[in-house]
Amino acid sequence: MGATRRYVAFDIETAKVLPELVTDLMDHRPLGVACVAAVVAEGDEAFTWHGVDGDKPAAQMSQLDVRLMLDQFATWADQGYTLLSWNGLAFDFNVLAEESGLTEECARIALGHVDMMFHVVCELGYPVGLGKAAEGLGLPGKSAGITGHDAPLMWAQGRCDEVLAYNLQDAKLALAIAREAERRSELLWITRRGTKGRLPLRQGWRSVREALGTPKPDTSWMSDPPVREDFTSWLPPDLLV
Repeated sequence: MGATRRYVAFDIETAKVLPELVTDLMDHRPLGVACVAAVVAEGDEAFTWHGVDGDKPAAQMSQLDVRLMLDQFATWADQGYTLLSWNGLAFDFNVLAEESGLTEECARIALGHVDMMFHVVCELGYPVGLGKAAEGLGLPGKSAGITGHDAPLMWAQGRCDEVLAYNLQDAKLALAIAREAERRSELLWITRRGTKGRLPLRQGWRSVREALGTPKPDTSWMSDPPVREDFTSWLPPDLLV
């Protein structure tokens, strides 16, 4: 299943500058979209999107900017590509739905795409970080010195090239993780204890809709386990039937 997929990995950076120690970005929405990056697996062709204000990037993408980007996502899907993300269901597509005003369209694309972190949550009952997965697989990690919290402030300061590079690196990293995990038929990551976690991927990565159809894991040993509804609450209920 997964090994034959033609992936387009993507990632977004939000625009709203938030205070330190924010635990849930969604409590501060609307967040706006500063930029989006995507990498097509065939040839590793890179794409980036952002708004334009005169001769410089805009503070955030307009609704039309986001809709035009989503048109490209739909085109890739029509061409047989599978969109790929790390936490794209709960975050990226959730934000894109709000910013575009196209909730149902974003939901349909989100259900058909592969969100590797959501696959992990559905299988194990808890999430794994992108950087920890890269470390476990022996891949170069996230860009040093920049975090998703830093990116909005850097964008507002005009350091747009640095943010675009960071954004694109995260998309490339997601694609590299997908490829390497499928090559090994397992995802590896570094746990909080410093050991190596393993998740078999005998049939490759599952799409969001496929992951939703799997049995729920036993999370009775966890004090506050994430539930699938945490990720899907923004989706129109009729699409989940």
